[in-house]
Amino acid sequence: MLRRRQPGSAAGALPAELHPVLARIYRARNLASAVELDNSLENLIPPERLKQMDRAVSLLAEALRAGRRIMVVADFDADGATGCALAVRALTQMGARDVRYLVPNRFEYGYGLTPEIVALAARQEPDLLVTVDNGIASVAGVRAARACGMRVLITDHHLPGPELPEADAIVNPNQSGDEFPSKHLAGVGVAFYVMLALRAHLRAAGWFAERGIAEPNLARLLDLVALGTVADVVPLDHNNRILVAQGLARINHGQCVEGIRALAEAAGRRPGALTATDLGYCIAPRLNAAGRLEDMTLGVECLLTDDPAAATDMAQRLDRLNRERRAIEAEMQDQARAALAALRLDATLPRGLCLFDESWHQGVIGLVAARVRERAHRPVIAFAPANERELKGSARSVPGLHIRDALDAVAARHPGMLHKFGGHAMAAGLTLERRHLDAFSAAFDAEISRHLAEEDLHGVVWSDGELELRDFTLTLAELLRSAGPWGAGFPEPVFEGTFDVGGRRIVGDKHLKLTLRPHGHERALDAIAFNGAERGLRQEWPRVRAAYRLDVNEYQGRRSLQLVIEHLEPVA
Repeated sequence: MLRRRQPGSAAGALPAELHPVLARIYRARNLASAVELDNSLENLIPPERLKQMDRAVSLLAEALRAGRRIMVVADFDADGATGCALAVRALTQMGARDVRYLVPNRFEYGYGLTPEIVALAARQEPDLLVTVDNGIASVAGVRAARACGMRVLITDHHLPGPELPEADAIVNPNQSGDEFPSKHLAGVGVAFYVMLALRAHLRAAGWFAERGIAEPNLARLLDLVALGTVADVVPLDHNNRILVAQGLARINHGQCVEGIRALAEAAGRRPGALTATDLGYCIAPRLNAAGRLEDMTLGVECLLTDDPAAATDMAQRLDRLNRERRAIEAEMQDQARAALAALRLDATLPRGLCLFDESWHQGVIGLVAARVRERAHRPVIAFAPANERELKGSARSVPGLHIRDALDAVAARHPGMLHKFGGHAMAAGLTLERRHLDAFSAAFDAEISRHLAEEDLHGVVWSDGELELRDFTLTLAELLRSAGPWGAGFPEPVFEGTFDVGGRRIVGDKHLKLTLRPHGHERALDAIAFNGAERGLRQEWPRVRAAYRLDVNEYQGRRSLQLVIEHLEPVA
């Protein structure tokens, strides 16, 4: 279903010299002023606006002065890995004598600062635990750490539950009473802000001058911030666009950690022309593969090394893991598609869909849930065995349905059904006992049905309108590529139009390659629908209504205009 974006009430005045197509796009994304087009670091929201930042800085500064052992406990995804590497690098550069890290193995310990992780950390006798991208729900874990004599600083961005852990300090823009204007920082973004505030405190205290330490340029860590922010699919509000744009610029100028360079190389991408899409779809999956199938330690080490050869070796190992992950995911998707076919994609399909298979891999269920969500156009939870008694679930939502709040409502209506859960508006994780699966599936469907009507369960492709024939140019495609960064909450431009279909063929076994002519004109345009064959797009349609992106196709040193098809439907 195609729908056209319209400027909202927040759309404001934009510079007159903007290309009219770009101005239309920005207005449809509700940019309020020209300031929001300026992605310079001077426009970042200052760190001191985050609640309890002063406590966090005091904890860290005291640990540095006393030479105490600091342990970073990070999540096992790309956001956690980049945040972990950033915290270790920044603290070391600021003079910390003993900084270590721990990334839980998701298959042994689960998510967050659990009592079991605290016991594992305690073997190394840290004085201060610093969480990155987790901890806001770790009530028992923080209690265990405090009982062991550790102090705890939580840095997180996930939504808090009804009870906060009794940490020494919590920095999270989403905690109650926090007045930080951007609620969409990723975990790595929160860690970056904490390091900015710590550096300012140490500078004012004369720390660097007294000890002869070169004050670190923390902008050099923005490559990590950009990768983690895009990988976590947080909305790219203006503050996040600044972080991503600045990080991308550093990567494209070759000023990034060796691990990102090596991961880009393993993905067949070259710094110089990377976009946020490349970070999200090419580099992040390779980094994430470690945490999904094995242990994220390999990913963190790849981001920490300054040895080019070591980074290349680790990136190649991560690439092999990613290929293995893709094979596992493909098999699980086939099973999920078979389950959907048995249910039939019609009114019999639950509005809140739960899928489970005994053979599924818990490291990949989030990807399967996302793929099924795209196909079924409704919230999906994919479950895999955690052990003989429990299941782990990964949930993906659709626009207009806050999935974490939906799980919270189910938990409130059915006390004791969920062991634990947490997440965002669009993604969440949960654990429940196997015996509760059927009851939970019914409760989840009932909760989703309270919020989504039948008309909400149809896939919608939003467009930025039609283009004039004169706008089909490589120049405009390059302008749009550089006008982002595009991503969640600030979507890449998509246009629509009616075309006559010329040549057509299948390439790479699954991609539909087309020659399209704008209806009523003779100009031929190259187009491709990635995975078009799998999506059921028909080759024989003579005329189509298409939603597409203007793209720059680079092949054997030649750059040309290409339309990337997002949606096709026949025109009579």
